[in-house]
Amino acid sequence: MLDKTAYCDAFHREAAGIADAARKGLLAPVPSCPGWSVAALLTHLAVNVYAPTIRVFRALPNEAPISSFVDLGITASFEAWADSDRIDPTLIPDGLIDLFEATAAALEAELRSAQLDLPIKTWWPPQQNAGFLQRRIAHETAVHRWDAQLAHGTPDAIEPILAADGIEESLEIMLFASRQRAENVRQGSGETYHFHRTDGPGEWLVQFLETGPVVTREHAKGDIAIRGTASDLFLFLWHRIPVDRLESFGDIALVQRYFELVPPG
Repeated sequence: MLDKTAYCDAFHREAAGIADAARKGLLAPVPSCPGWSVAALLTHLAVNVYAPTIRVFRALPNEAPISSFVDLGITASFEAWADSDRIDPTLIPDGLIDLFEATAAALEAELRSAQLDLPIKTWWPPQQNAGFLQRRIAHETAVHRWDAQLAHGTPDAIEPILAADGIEESLEIMLFASRQRAENVRQGSGETYHFHRTDGPGEWLVQFLETGPVVTREHAKGDIAIRGTASDLFLFLWHRIPVDRLESFGDIALVQRYFELVPPG
C-alpha cells in the first residue's frame, strides 16, 4: 500500500481530470463503459461512490444515497436524473459538474482527515479501516478518469506508482471479491497467469486451483504470461483494454478464461 498522502493526492488529481474531461462535453459516450455518457459517469461517482463514502466517514450508514445532496447543500432537483437510466440527455440537470466537484471536495476532506488505521466500516471484511477506502477511492477515480478522457480522445496513462498499487489491490482484493459476488463463477482447474510489469518492479503469479485462487509475487512460468506497463496491466485487469495492447506469451485462449474466473463486478 501507499501512504495516505499519496492516495489523497492521487484522488485530488484524478478527480480534477474527470471534471476537466466533463467540461469537453457531458453527452459524449464512454466506450469503456457501454451505455454510459460522461454525465452518467459523473453521476455514478458522485451518487453511488463518493456520497456513500462520505456518510461512512460521518457515521451515517443508514441514509439513502440521494440524501447526501441535502447534506452537501446541493439541490434535490438532481434526484430525477440520478434515479433515471441516465440516458435521456434532456434530463441532465444544470450544475452536474458542480455537483461532482463539490462531492469530490467533501470526500477529499474526509479522506485527508482520517488516519490509515482509523476503524471504519467497509465492504471488505478483512480490512475495516480508513486506509481501505483511501486506497479504493483513489483507484476507482483513476480508472474513471481514464474512462472520461477516452470519451473525448486518447486518455493519459495512470501514474505508474498508483497503477502498480492498483494491480496489487486488484489481485489481493478485487479478484476474490468479484468471485464471491458472482452467481456462477467458473472454478479453477490449475490455470496459471504470470503478470509482469515492464516499467518498474512487479511480477505476480495467479493460480486458479480447485480450492480457490492463490496469488504470489514472484518470477515464475505461467500457462500464459502478460507483460506491460503498470498502467496497461491495471487497465487490463479492470477490463479497460484488450490483451493485444500488451505482450502475451503462452496459451492466448486463457485470456478469456481469466475473465470467467474473475468476472466483472
